Amino acid sequence: MDLFIDESKEHLQAINERLLELEKTPEDMSVVNDIFRSAHTLKGMSATMGFEDLANLTHQMENVLDGIRNRRLSVTPELLDVIFEAVDHLEAMISSIAAGGDGTRDVRRTVEQLKRIEQGEMPNKQAAREEPPLEHAYGEFEYHVLEQAKEQGFSVYEIRVRLRDDCLLKAARVYMVFEQLNEVGEIVKAMPPVEMLEEEQFDREFLVTVVSKAPADELQKRLMGISEIDDVKVSMLSSNEPPAESEKAAAPQQPAAMEQAAAVQAEAEAPEKQTAKQATKTIRVNIERLDMLMNLFEELVVDRGRLEQISRELNHAELTETVERMSRISSDLQTIILNMRMVPVETVFNRFPRMVRQLARELGKKVRLDVIGAETELDRTVIDEIGDPLVHLLRNALDHGIEAPDVRAARGKPEEGTIQLRAYHSGNHVFIEIEDDGAGISREKVLKKAINRGIVSPEAAEHLTDEQVYELIFAPGFSTADHISDISGRGVGLDVVKSTIESLGGTVAVDSRPGQGSLFSIQLPLTLSIISVLLVQIAAETYAIPLSSIMETALIRKEDVFYVHNQPVIDFRGKVVPLVRLKDVFAVPGVSDDSETVPAVIVRKGEKLAALAVDSFIGQQEVVLKSLGNYLSSVFAISGATILGDGRVALIIDCNALVK
Repeated sequence: MDLFIDESKEHLQAINERLLELEKTPEDMSVVNDIFRSAHTLKGMSATMGFEDLANLTHQMENVLDGIRNRRLSVTPELLDVIFEAVDHLEAMISSIAAGGDGTRDVRRTVEQLKRIEQGEMPNKQAAREEPPLEHAYGEFEYHVLEQAKEQGFSVYEIRVRLRDDCLLKAARVYMVFEQLNEVGEIVKAMPPVEMLEEEQFDREFLVTVVSKAPADELQKRLMGISEIDDVKVSMLSSNEPPAESEKAAAPQQPAAMEQAAAVQAEAEAPEKQTAKQATKTIRVNIERLDMLMNLFEELVVDRGRLEQISRELNHAELTETVERMSRISSDLQTIILNMRMVPVETVFNRFPRMVRQLARELGKKVRLDVIGAETELDRTVIDEIGDPLVHLLRNALDHGIEAPDVRAARGKPEEGTIQLRAYHSGNHVFIEIEDDGAGISREKVLKKAINRGIVSPEAAEHLTDEQVYELIFAPGFSTADHISDISGRGVGLDVVKSTIESLGGTVAVDSRPGQGSLFSIQLPLTLSIISVLLVQIAAETYAIPLSSIMETALIRKEDVFYVHNQPVIDFRGKVVPLVRLKDVFAVPGVSDDSETVPAVIVRKGEKLAALAVDSFIGQQEVVLKSLGNYLSSVFAISGATILGDGRVALIIDCNALVK
């Protein structure tokens, strides 16, 4: 709802600005097209959210704009006055929705004017300049309140109050009018609504419906005694017709006593008044500004690390205390900046259920899409780019993966196939997985296509593992589809998926079991900048392990290390966990360590664990993650580098690559 309100306000603001431009350049059809697009978008959004009054008025305004586009209607100031009036109504409706209301508003007069314009009847200058008279349209609840008041001997008055042209504090005068009327009666309704009167969102005139036992001349005398009141007209409502069926609001029957009914009305309006006064809680910020803010903060983090090291070397109490306080404040600032950039993947996932349903119907398949972990958050830059790759993978799963219902039934599977779209955090990364229970990937079919296209030779194909064969489907132009359709088979898609994911600093992998289904796994960096790490020493080199991947650290006795299939493992809390010696993985030169214990960092990827053997622990630190560049982008198990406080460079270990 907040997004709808924010975007509606943006579209209305754009319409207002472009209408002003159109008034200056009536022949510029590009301006008309811009207004039409904004109105069309607003209409669609309103209809989707169920605000029919808003959608109907926008639709009628859209018809007039279409007439201008097609040069059936000419732009005149009088025509623009009517369109501006319609925009004012739309703004009032959006304000009502933002305040918790239903967005209903009496716009019959404006709609009628727009219809006459659409039919070629241009408004005359006099009619266009006249302010629409304020009129009350009573709902079912208000009608019953007034009827009950009359039965108990009260009179119902409509009081039209006009302020002087030089009135400066309109809201104050409204308050004084209401105060005088409340002394001798009860206010049932005001037009414009109370919240608009309090915010001075009216010209000079307003209308109040009051129930009172005081005579009309007394009410007029009381109000005329208020300063800066120009005119007061009091008219008695002798009879009220019940509202038409289409205008009835679904309101429960109220107690008979007028005072109780009025009190209920006042209580119902109170939250709306309070909400209306609240400022908009969200603002749109250009992502480039956040990038600039992040870049500046990255430099601050590097300097902070340098200050912390100088403080330790000098061992000065006051300097240490100041640096520690600065570190705490900058850490809080860092959290805020990173959270500003984080967006739930739900914003991307939400459009997939309808897409899957539509494609399944086109293909004659029965498919259920299960979405898991939609609340997982990703950097906004990544969110903006991840949509298209996921669309490709879902279409691929539908077309190539899930079988037709009769085929599934023949294989003993449920006729309805299942596609799972999962997102979850693992360390400093987010994994998005698309898994289907379809036919899987045929190794023979992939190899046959790859050999025919010259991607691999027949001799090399014999020695490829299943994983290497599945990687071939990401080759440019590769497709195993037997025929070309609108959905797949054009050889475009998976190579785009891989290049897009890699441009975001991520990876994509595929696993498949013939007859059981396939799993596409996308690994993406959680953030693109600052992370918390544990610095470790390996021989003479310093490495950084992201804290988000670490479960705990441990000292392992050498006699507790066992070997399974020539792979060192340890017993960690009853689980067999592989021991990975980082000195061997990264080929770090140095003498062998003869100590009886091995420092190890226990890391995890999902449910899988691994113990990373190091020489010593240095400590925890916040660092700026820097890319190694395109030349070193394929280095195994290294996700980037960082500059330490003393100017040295430390490589950041990608734990997910080490955990298989």
